[in-house]
Amino acid sequence: MITKTVKQFFIYLVLVAITIAIIFPIYWTFLVSTKLKIELLDRPVPYPTRFASENYSRPFVKDIYGQYLMNSILVALGNVGLVLLLAIPATYGLSRFKIKGKENLFFWLITNRMAPPAAFIIPLYLIFSGKVLSFIHLIDTHLVLILTYCLFNLPFAIWLLRGTIDSLPVELDEAAYVDGCSNLGILWKIIIPLAKPTIVVTAILTWLFSWNEMLLASILTSTRASTITPAIIKFVTMAGTDWGEMAAVSIVCLIPAFVFLGFTQRYIIAGLTFGAMKE
Repeated sequence: MITKTVKQFFIYLVLVAITIAIIFPIYWTFLVSTKLKIELLDRPVPYPTRFASENYSRPFVKDIYGQYLMNSILVALGNVGLVLLLAIPATYGLSRFKIKGKENLFFWLITNRMAPPAAFIIPLYLIFSGKVLSFIHLIDTHLVLILTYCLFNLPFAIWLLRGTIDSLPVELDEAAYVDGCSNLGILWKIIIPLAKPTIVVTAILTWLFSWNEMLLASILTSTRASTITPAIIKFVTMAGTDWGEMAAVSIVCLIPAFVFLGFTQRYIIAGLTFGAMKE
């Protein structure tokens, strides 16, 4: 009994240590956001002495960081919508239909996700700014980021959804066929409702990738469609770094992520475990 109690104590101790390690950077960023630039030159204290509201108001009122934040929200939501629109029927086709070489096709999709995004920067920029697509003017638009992020998120979404759809009994499809339901009807009325937890988890991970991505956004956008992640770098200037405002913008960037995860957290565990066991 004592051994079991000691074991549980150490488990809780490790979990507390992990929780502190995760929360402490967020707390320290918030602490920096509450101080003026001159106060940050002094010896830091582990608690805010006063709240410097100008660190939050100046970037979003006087500067255009509010627009950068809105760009990030539009790009993330647009990417989630496009990825799910393409991934769900594609995964259903790979799971249910007899397609010649579909396993090779599935493996090719996964290898595209394994490649580092940095390897595609120059080809993507040349494609979107070249003569073929120059009349569309995709560079520095929301659409160029949505399409680019879709290229990287679509293979991952198909891989994540396939395990769930494969675990759904084919007899459900056959019963729907007998009742006169079409393939599109089966997908909409049977597959999507049953796979909702995994679809939500796929949406969460896709949204987080789009929200946190900086490298591609900094190359393919400049001013009009720039997202908040590359815009944070602009606080580093020749005159110095505005640590307080940078920290304040970083804290504001966390709020949409927390809200999005808060509404969908009940689907996370169910979605990640659904389809793990298949009889």
